[in-house]
Amino acid sequence: MLIEHLTIKAELNAKKLFLIDGLGAILSAFFLGIVLVKFETIFGIPSSVLYYLASIPIFFAIYDFYCYQKRHLNIGLFLKIIAVLNLIYCCISIGLVFYHFETVTSLGWVYILIEIAIILVLAIIELRVGRKITKE
Repeated sequence: MLIEHLTIKAELNAKKLFLIDGLGAILSAFFLGIVLVKFETIFGIPSSVLYYLASIPIFFAIYDFYCYQKRHLNIGLFLKIIAVLNLIYCCISIGLVFYHFETVTSLGWVYILIEIAIILVLAIIELRVGRKITKE
């Protein structure tokens, strides 16, 4: 299975997960806060929601880059923390999109569902690696 393969690879250098997560968070903030806002009518998600959703990954990126740079760190614990935060972010995203169900277009749903799918895969890998490292 793909997730198992990626988890095994991630275990070799678990700290890189923070870098991957942080870069993904910056990309997400850029798309939500700039691209989707510019094309709000095409995606149907109100700009206030997009700005709110874009602000959260900025904090995640700061956390991720801090964890990546820190030398002596309980990597397993910090991976589990960002994984749980990512899962909460997914719930907030889907909740807000459902709240604005009337205005969200098919493209808006496609974007949100793809973003959530990517974040879920990353969060599962982070949780698995975090658990394994914590046990060792």
